[in-house]
Amino acid sequence: MVTRLPEFISLNGPDNVGKTTQLERLAARSRDFQLLGSVHEHDVEPWRRVATDDYAAWWFERSTTTELTRMLLDSHAKRANARGVGRVGLLDRGLPMLLAVSAATCSLKDGLTVPDALARVVDIAAREAHPPETAILLMPALDAEESYAITSAREARPWTGVYPSYQRTLHQVLLHQAEEGAYTAVVDCEGSSVEGVHAEVIGNISTAILASETH
Repeated sequence: MVTRLPEFISLNGPDNVGKTTQLERLAARSRDFQLLGSVHEHDVEPWRRVATDDYAAWWFERSTTTELTRMLLDSHAKRANARGVGRVGLLDRGLPMLLAVSAATCSLKDGLTVPDALARVVDIAAREAHPPETAILLMPALDAEESYAITSAREARPWTGVYPSYQRTLHQVLLHQAEEGAYTAVVDCEGSSVEGVHAEVIGNISTAILASETH
């Protein structure tokens, strides 16, 4: 049987959970893997334009949920198009994570519950097709407040302004998505070494590949 690798593998999770480290380790395992990085790297001009004045004010105050979601999705599509023929694109934050980011922002700006904000964003994304991906969620802990505490403690300097509230909401969104089955697998990183997390990531990718071959 010929193993069919996925077109895309994404590592998702909050800041400081180790996504970049794990993506680099994956890329080093095979030449079939292609690091594609974040969406901003593939669609520079729109993000540069909104960042020229006050990026945080645009993100959390001036942008609409539809505008932010569409920008993220458009950049995600351009990133997908950068994948080389026959290669597996490694994504720093895939589609579920981009929706989580937009939903957390929506929840704060519009005063919606996490489920309602996520439903609004998912509805926007559902209006067009997106390339399938094996999406792995890395979480510092499986409790939202504990997870937030771990990631904020790892930050070089304290988060200020609206950012702490946004990060807390984002952790809630990610765990809600996990409960709803938005991710191929969830890795609880609490108490695990970099090597231990990597072993789980590889195991979950292998399981996903085997599952796809049986259908």
